[in-house]
Amino acid sequence: MDVSKMTLLEKVGQMVQCGFEGTVPSEEIKQLIREQQIGGVIYFSRNVKTIEQVAKLSDELQEVAAEAGVAPLWIAIDQEGGMVARLTDGVALMPGNMALAAGGLNEAVYQAASITGEELRALGINLNYAPDIDVNNNARNPVIGVRSYGESPELVANYGRQAILGLQDAGIVATAKHFPGHGDTEKDSHLDLPTITHARERIYEVELRPFMEAIDAGVDAIMSSHIHFPAFEDQKLPVTLSHNVLTGLLREELGYQGVIMTDCMEMEAIATHYGTVEASVMAVEAGADMILISHRHDRQLGAIEAIVHAVEKGQIAESRIDESVERLMALKRKRGLFAEKESMVEGLSKVGCDAHLEIARIFSEASVTLVKDEAKLLPINQEKKTIVISMEAVVSSLVDESYETVMTLGKAIGAEGFQVEEIIVPIREVTDARIEDIVQVASGAEQIVIGTYNAHLFPQQQLIVKQLQQLGKPLIVVALRNPYDLQLFDNVSTYVAIFENRPMALQSVAKFLSGRIEAKGKLPVTISELYPAGWGVETTHV
Repeated sequence: MDVSKMTLLEKVGQMVQCGFEGTVPSEEIKQLIREQQIGGVIYFSRNVKTIEQVAKLSDELQEVAAEAGVAPLWIAIDQEGGMVARLTDGVALMPGNMALAAGGLNEAVYQAASITGEELRALGINLNYAPDIDVNNNARNPVIGVRSYGESPELVANYGRQAILGLQDAGIVATAKHFPGHGDTEKDSHLDLPTITHARERIYEVELRPFMEAIDAGVDAIMSSHIHFPAFEDQKLPVTLSHNVLTGLLREELGYQGVIMTDCMEMEAIATHYGTVEASVMAVEAGADMILISHRHDRQLGAIEAIVHAVEKGQIAESRIDESVERLMALKRKRGLFAEKESMVEGLSKVGCDAHLEIARIFSEASVTLVKDEAKLLPINQEKKTIVISMEAVVSSLVDESYETVMTLGKAIGAEGFQVEEIIVPIREVTDARIEDIVQVASGAEQIVIGTYNAHLFPQQQLIVKQLQQLGKPLIVVALRNPYDLQLFDNVSTYVAIFENRPMALQSVAKFLSGRIEAKGKLPVTISELYPAGWGVETTHV
């Protein structure tokens, strides 16, 4: 489409990406496509039922755009792998970033991204909000953690490049996030406005290094973070709203010529402090090309109207809008959105196929990391009465994850031929009485396995582990997400990290605990002086 022949509303519409409710096109999203001519949509788990349904949904949305004479849509998703994935059933869900890094297999990151990209394209999805290339060097980070490849800027930069190339070679837009780095925060920008106070030199050495590598790799898009960096911005503005950062640093200083996308403008770091609609105008002024508004229809309409009004009254030059739309249209052409396509529903044979699942299994098993086994409790004894204590399946409102209980740690161990009794523990608001009951039941066991989940955020887990230790029974702790849990109970004798509690990861660790596979993983982050990044006990009991 010729940008010079587009109306102002058509151009502004192309700069907005919208979410919607339901597993079929809602009337609201159809209106936004037909009347506001939005550039694209984003899928969340609320939009997903089956792979066939997703493929049909993509077809139907593109048909709405075609019938209205609108440019083909970006159809986007957060499919990072591991714990942050909207598509979990019927696809080959790859391990997340930290798990892949722990496995350390050559070209695993590229291959995982390539397979993910191939399956997304078959479902009509053309833009992935991945990879996360934050350097996670803060054990108390509440939102990044295992979404990062690790604490080494060099390692993250290298793996980030592989993921970008894997996705883009598969024809999917890769989006490096969260510029210029969300790894060293103790606040979650979904809930508040974090500040990173490091000096420019340190930020260049650590946070920015993966993004500079991504730019060198030709990344299609970069997502801005809702974080304040005083080193680059004197006013208390998040990066998304900072001209100094988006234009001054990213465009001018780092020379990035691709598409700049915002994180969702309804996150509290933006919505509470600035207002989604007003902030959308500020983001365009700062240099953003695409504005993401994931939920409310009124905010989506309001943002488009506000940006149009800002141009009409001379607050934003129309030439500034043209720059963004030219970039967006060029990327749509580059990724083949204007090419003739067959129906997406007919290309599903490779989605979740056995070959892809086998690769995911290999990568998952490689990630199992034995941090220590001082009392030589592994492999666990099949003859002993085993109690497994599992944190309930987690649905986090922070990043809109979806995880239904189709597998638990106890079920996975039981599938290895063990007779186990499993206690499922709520992840929040566990009463003292409930903890007493758990410990009482566990006192009758001959060996205990407990799966913890981000224990620094849930103090009850710490109490449970410490009281189980007092029983004097063989105790094996498995970290089902962040490996940093060991910092809270460093005197446990046996500790295993698997970086995620997806079904395949639980099956992988169960195979290891039962002695069917060896542990080969290495920590991508430092837990303590005794257990630095790169540490891992390789077993030979198979």
